[in-house]
Amino acid sequence: MNILLTSAGRRNYLVHYFREALAGAGYVLAADASTEAPALRDANYSFIVPPISDAGYIDALISICKNNNVRLLIALNDLELPVLAQNRDRFLEVGTIPVVSSPQVIDVCFDKWATHNFLQQLGLGSPQTLLTLREAQAALKTGSLAFPLVIKPRWGSASIGIDYVEDVDELEMAYQLTKVRLMRTFLGEISSKDPERCLLIQERLRGQEFGLDVVNDLDGRYVTTFIKQKLSMRAGETDRAVTLENEILQSIGQRIGENLGHIGNLDCDVFVDGTNCCVLEMNPRFGGGYPFSHMGGANLPSALIAWAKNEPPDLEWLGLKPQITSAKCDRLVELKKLQDLSP
Repeated sequence: MNILLTSAGRRNYLVHYFREALAGAGYVLAADASTEAPALRDANYSFIVPPISDAGYIDALISICKNNNVRLLIALNDLELPVLAQNRDRFLEVGTIPVVSSPQVIDVCFDKWATHNFLQQLGLGSPQTLLTLREAQAALKTGSLAFPLVIKPRWGSASIGIDYVEDVDELEMAYQLTKVRLMRTFLGEISSKDPERCLLIQERLRGQEFGLDVVNDLDGRYVTTFIKQKLSMRAGETDRAVTLENEILQSIGQRIGENLGHIGNLDCDVFVDGTNCCVLEMNPRFGGGYPFSHMGGANLPSALIAWAKNEPPDLEWLGLKPQITSAKCDRLVELKKLQDLSP
């Protein structure tokens, strides 16, 4: 079985996880728009593809899948999820299963206002969220909203455009400046479709932050939840974490997985303050917190491969040993010429 990781970027660890899971019974292919993506150097075969926004992006991926007998496609970038979901049938026609959720699921996760409404409908905690500056100003005057607050993109990715404010003057200045700067990023195009409501204003959550990997199978059926307590962050990603068992967080993961019906992994952030739990984010892909689950004994790559073969996964792959503390570290990769790695 051959597996393609798209938008591979710096996720060398996922390349290694899938290579280990295949154990020589197939190849891991990696694709990225940048010739300098480190993960391309650790894959069996690597490919340079057009940017996600290019009209030829999907055709390039389908060509790779067709010519290399790719069985599983693992998408790793938020911005490619919608276009991959819309073209799911084209991949299935060439024998490739995209581990990508439906367009509806992706919209619920990518649009943070839709995420808030989804969680509210499930009766799960979500931070108080307002869609316009005017609404936030009115709520502050009535006392129904209080500082500190967070300004963040409604359609967000990679912690871009997030700011924290402590008073009214700072809120008004930061809101306008964040909007201007947001339009200069790769999120500008999607944000421009509703420029008056492209930013959210949320209460800043207190308490301890946890990361959940909510796992569904390839048919969108809930399987399990891996739980980690975040010990430190770096550049918007979990840097140190410890695996845990927690019935309340397990229940939250199950409710989300059963009702959302995503495919594969859902990366969730949850804040716990006493008995109060608030779900902050949901991202339907492998997130930066998955390596801590893997270090704790989970093996989602092996489970995905088994499901693709219509085989039951080993139960050990879907379990997590508690109290395993791990930390990320950097390493250097020589940027070899890609033609040396291509088939």
